[in-house]
Amino acid sequence: MKAVVQDRYGSADTLEVKEVDQPVPDEGEVLVRVLAASVNAYDWHFMRGDPRIARLSMGIGRPKARIRGRDFAGRVEAVGAAVKGLRPGDEVYGEADGAFAEFVCAADGSVDVKPAGLTFEQAAAMPLAANTALIGLRDTANVEAGQSVLVNGASGGVGTFAVQIAKSYGAEVTGVCSTRNVDLVRSLGADHVIDYTQEDFTRAGRRYDVVLDLVGNRSLTEFRRALTPTGMLVLSGGGFYEGGSLFGPMVLFIKGRLTAPFVRQRLRELPAKQSKANLAELRRLAEAGKLSPVVERTYPLSEVPEAMRHMEVEHARSKIVITV
Repeated sequence: MKAVVQDRYGSADTLEVKEVDQPVPDEGEVLVRVLAASVNAYDWHFMRGDPRIARLSMGIGRPKARIRGRDFAGRVEAVGAAVKGLRPGDEVYGEADGAFAEFVCAADGSVDVKPAGLTFEQAAAMPLAANTALIGLRDTANVEAGQSVLVNGASGGVGTFAVQIAKSYGAEVTGVCSTRNVDLVRSLGADHVIDYTQEDFTRAGRRYDVVLDLVGNRSLTEFRRALTPTGMLVLSGGGFYEGGSLFGPMVLFIKGRLTAPFVRQRLRELPAKQSKANLAELRRLAEAGKLSPVVERTYPLSEVPEAMRHMEVEHARSKIVITV
């Protein structure tokens, strides 16, 4: 099968489309014929091996996982003996390393039925990004109706889902983005949109019950100025490539842990957890019309390197999708 392979850390030039062996599912796995995948910041962090401290888990000298990609949508090709509820031919979506390929094996707990009414391209845009937004707002911040929520990075892959999910919970939502994305964020349902090139939300005088940070571009002191006295800051890691770093956005996590015992405001890290139940909830929201993926552009599998360059250099808005 064809797959996008990487044998050394570096730029998009390190990505190559090669013929590799088709994976074989274990008893608890599902083999999916990939029809669409999507690009995430997760992918270029792995591509670059950045921050460098993360190479302790990603692979010190080179990536342990050679095939890039995480999100996918497609049809079930085969299932392991222990898999229940899915069978060959089912249309599914989910998360698994190695999604930039014609086939991928995914754990049963990371795959669910594709939302009805969505194309494979739209469905592939959802798993990692929408799940991150769901965990940050529902599980970490426990957002409730009437609360004020600010999303820093509202036009990005996670941000576009976060705005919609927060609105579905009845929150008053403020999105922070650049000038070119103001209309997009407003169209997603944001009550207020702040153009960061014109206004600094940390100095505007307004305070929020929840700040979901998806960028990692402000200090803890600045974020705390934007919170109510008992508000919550949720840190996702976010970040963007600036030539390599040792700790990157993890510095905010470290400072947050050191600061948390001494302030009333709550500082939380956003855990990344795959979940069939979460995929089912995202499907419910999508089928109810409360969650709609925004796809900026699509690329064929052969042009994954160009898609990665676009994400890294152009700071792509919403989602980039790969067709297979």
